[in-house]
Amino acid sequence: MWKKIIRTLTLRNVYLGNRFFWLFGSIAALFIISFPFSLLFAVAKTALVFASALLLVDFFLLFNKGVNVDCERILPRKLSLGDDNTVNLKLFNRYGLGLDICIIDELPVEFQKRDFQIVDFLKAGQQKTYPYTLRPVLRGEYTFYNVNLYVNSRLGLVQRRITHRLKESILVYPSIMQMNRFSLMAVAKISTMKGVKKVRKVGSSYEFAQIRNYVKGDDYRSINWKATSRKNSLMVNQYEDERSQQIYSVIDKGRSMQMPFNGMSLLDYAINSSLVISGVSLKKHDKAGLMTFSDKVGSTVKAESGPKQLNLIIETLYKENPRNFEANYELLYTATKQFIRRRSLIFLYTNFESFSAMQRVLPLLRRINASHLLVVVFFENTEIVDYSHNEAHTTEEIYNKTIASRFVEEKYRIVQELRQYGIQAILTRPENLSVNSVNKYLEMKSRGMI
Repeated sequence: MWKKIIRTLTLRNVYLGNRFFWLFGSIAALFIISFPFSLLFAVAKTALVFASALLLVDFFLLFNKGVNVDCERILPRKLSLGDDNTVNLKLFNRYGLGLDICIIDELPVEFQKRDFQIVDFLKAGQQKTYPYTLRPVLRGEYTFYNVNLYVNSRLGLVQRRITHRLKESILVYPSIMQMNRFSLMAVAKISTMKGVKKVRKVGSSYEFAQIRNYVKGDDYRSINWKATSRKNSLMVNQYEDERSQQIYSVIDKGRSMQMPFNGMSLLDYAINSSLVISGVSLKKHDKAGLMTFSDKVGSTVKAESGPKQLNLIIETLYKENPRNFEANYELLYTATKQFIRRRSLIFLYTNFESFSAMQRVLPLLRRINASHLLVVVFFENTEIVDYSHNEAHTTEEIYNKTIASRFVEEKYRIVQELRQYGIQAILTRPENLSVNSVNKYLEMKSRGMI
């Protein structure tokens, strides 16, 4: 029985610590030195007996029945794409002695994180939570595996592995965290979020809200003369933003949207931003819809404002995959004409790498803009932009910087060309896509353009 237990523990759960090698290495050196100095032989034997006794004590401290460290992994219901998601490991030391502990969580292979560990000391009876963050860059199902606890006593000669089998799977969805953050901003009177602008109204809305007392600076054209005569003081009509307008996110999932930035593809940035726009528009009582396309029309979600609409959009975006084909804008024009029959605000997420690429599809974009209010959203190549700002010292660096500057200027030329034909355009860095899109939506809504 003892042989079976010792064999099992040795093969699977027992590890020798650094102190073991230092201690017994020193004793071995002492035995070597005792050959020319025979007086040290007795000292070496005494040290060996003492070290062996410590080893046995350490062994029984770690491998008796009382050693028990509970572990629980606490995951969110869903992970948000591109965000820092917090995972908690909750440990409880039920043993009567304090333990040095090294925690190794077997993370999903998608993170490619092979150096994860948490080192700490747990007192007897202590319960402690260890939070850490993960940033997924791909949508899909992620699987967490075991949590391995490597514990040792204060002697530190032997280390024991305690494995908690906590295999569980979790889905990575488009950024729900971003959506919640921007949705709260949209309904706030004043935003304190960095990068979000408060837009001054220059138009007017005609959805009646209430009658209130006149305040200096109010538009005199909104004075309600009947209420003024009854109250014997100036009263004005107050209006609020028109509601139930259709907001569509149209996503190009073709070849040009597969470029990676900070580990995420442009398509995933566009998916996150589409979810944010949908959440904000629903909070503003508008109708949110969705369409994807490449060489063929992909998923479509008709613009609605019901309570289940946001979940439908989230599930649809979760299932979207890129296609290795060029985007067919003729098909897009036909699809918008058939699918989006009412005048709507359309955010078109795509990417133009050259002015000529934009010119080829400009006639179709103009046709779409004639029936709807079109906002073309495309991306800066951040690496080229950053390179164009570097100092050049050699002839080769000057040449490369000149080419990079030409690419950057061509992007701004695309913006000017689109605006010349009345098409709204957003040129943005991928990481600023959501905030710039929300700013544009709030700006256009406040100006009564939709």
